[in-house]
Amino acid sequence: MSDTPLVVENLSFRYRDRTDTAIRNISFEAKPGEVLLIAGASGCGKTTLIRCLNGLIPRSYKGEISGSVRVFGEDTSTWKLAQISQKIGTVLQDPERQILGTRVLNEVAFGLENLGLPREEILERADEALRFLKIFHLRERETFTLSGGEKQKVALAGVLAMRPSILLLDEPLASLDPASAQDALDTARFLADQGMTILMVEHRVEDVLRIKPERVMFMSGGEIRYLGSLSGLSKVVNYREVKLPAKEIVERAKQDPPPAEIRILPGAAGKGESEALVRFEDVAFGYEADVEVLHGINLEIRRGDVIAVVGPNGAGKTTFVKHAIGLLKPKRGRVLVNGRDTREASVAQIASTLGYVFQSPSHMLFAPTVYDELAFGPKNLKHAKEQIEQEVKEALRIVNLSAQEQDPPLALSFGQQKRVSIAAILAMQSRILVMDEPTAGQDYQNYMNFMDSILQLPTFEAILFITHDVDLAVIYANRVLIVNEGRLVADGTPQEVLRDFDRLKANRLVPTSLLALNLERFPATGRFMKAEALAHI
Repeated sequence: MSDTPLVVENLSFRYRDRTDTAIRNISFEAKPGEVLLIAGASGCGKTTLIRCLNGLIPRSYKGEISGSVRVFGEDTSTWKLAQISQKIGTVLQDPERQILGTRVLNEVAFGLENLGLPREEILERADEALRFLKIFHLRERETFTLSGGEKQKVALAGVLAMRPSILLLDEPLASLDPASAQDALDTARFLADQGMTILMVEHRVEDVLRIKPERVMFMSGGEIRYLGSLSGLSKVVNYREVKLPAKEIVERAKQDPPPAEIRILPGAAGKGESEALVRFEDVAFGYEADVEVLHGINLEIRRGDVIAVVGPNGAGKTTFVKHAIGLLKPKRGRVLVNGRDTREASVAQIASTLGYVFQSPSHMLFAPTVYDELAFGPKNLKHAKEQIEQEVKEALRIVNLSAQEQDPPLALSFGQQKRVSIAAILAMQSRILVMDEPTAGQDYQNYMNFMDSILQLPTFEAILFITHDVDLAVIYANRVLIVNEGRLVADGTPQEVLRDFDRLKANRLVPTSLLALNLERFPATGRFMKAEALAHI
């Protein structure tokens, strides 16, 4: 038996229904007590590598595999999944796919029960994991009532309760508010310092740099392009693909031509001030009769608004947005869309005005091909056949998925699935676009490209997006809402709302290097800008 936790040699894999190889000739070792950051563009093979390591390939995902994975010197190809899961714990990118239990305690105890451990030990280990992650207060909650970020923490608790030697984290920060993301990273660092081997797939590279990962692996086109120390990373990566600290991007971008000016929401121009597109009047709501989740929300969404909704996990952001699209109806007060009470309109009627992209793509995707997925909405809205063709092709172009038109959506990576779900709403040509965590699972280049494109579409009169990415609010929003504990805490321009660092901290938001740089240069620029644009000021 070897002391090296993980050795991968010449690993290659091609999915059964794909012609191209997902990963090729991957070889590396992971050491005890190491945090190995795995970065790269969406669809470059990071998640496929994780599936090979945790045994889901070839047991659940079929195809052609070659090479070897050895855990403490033993080849895992003959191991059962239960045996692998005792050594290798995995937290998936989309917590919806990992959570099976109806109650939090049941979920955290699920793996331990499968090991046949005594009841007392199961409860002791489950409670220890919940306390360690500071979510013991969620112990008796039903899992369907949790926010995306809370589900992510519960999924991690279930894995930690198994006490694995190797921990695989696939986009662990994707659903977490900035303060929770810092907590999760501190947890990863602590576990590594205790001797655990941690492999972390993450697009939010700047955030991970704070815990000083021992090594970074940069993947591109299914291959390892760089494996080494942090100091060498910026020399080999394209700053457009991997999000680096703002000052580093500014220095690198000085050598390139300035980015094109974005004309925001041309669809809103020339229509003048009018009645609010959406109006919340003293809206209150609770999932249970005696527990209120939203408290007296009052606001209007007007033409030309690009609104970022920020705040902690479990603050009520998604609940608030679901009222705008009629998926939830207020217990008190009312929501008006185009002057009509949502209680009197069906979700289908509201959809022609408001298109909604869910936080989890698995809540939206069902069709056999990407094309069918995108054509479904326009068909239901009775768009002409030729129009649908054009709408689908344009939407695929915007999200950079034209080559995947005939692929099954659920065979794509999480980041690609997220873009399919966004494209499905783009194809419907609604007047208002509402997106829940649009950049989760996206590499820097893809999310900048599709946000730039969306904001210039003549279709939309207003855009609202929930995000934990403060930089998304800095770059694209002209209005920022902070929601916490079901209340509207702040509503104003990004400059007004995001300059108050004490308020950010109180609402579990963390100032970024790009926010700090924009505030520093605001007297000269008069507005917030992306780092690539600041390089040329």
